[in-house]
Amino acid sequence: MKIEEIIKSNKTLKDAKKVILNILYTQNVINDKFNEILKPNDLSSEQYNVLRILRGQKGCPANMCIIQERMLAKNSNTTRLIDKLLLKKYVTREVCPNNRRKIEVLITQKGLDILTDLDPKVEEHEHFFAANLEAEELEKLNYLLEKYRNIK
Repeated sequence: MKIEEIIKSNKTLKDAKKVILNILYTQNVINDKFNEILKPNDLSSEQYNVLRILRGQKGCPANMCIIQERMLAKNSNTTRLIDKLLLKKYVTREVCPNNRRKIEVLITQKGLDILTDLDPKVEEHEHFFAANLEAEELEKLNYLLEKYRNIK
């Protein structure tokens, strides 16, 4: 369905506007489906992102700066996210022994287990949205989105 139909626009939209609207609308569709996957586990997409970052550390702690710079949503309140994950016992938080101003965060086994449970569901989610595109189209779409996003 064309974006004009979705937003019920009677006007012909310029391509630059259509791209923005298409990206925003598509993001919302993807996020809504993704949140359905996370909801039974009482996780937000930002909390899930933090857990994935911590799992990628392979047992090494991450400080708040590392987590923040790797977040997809750069405006997330990392401290608040870590606090919520602590309450769920998905992470631990310790003061760095070498630098008391630095906080180190580690994923717990419970956090790893929830990701292991979610991995096939997330992969299915990714395949669901990619199903209408050929491999070359997916590659081209990634190229175009990266090109579009990298403004000089």
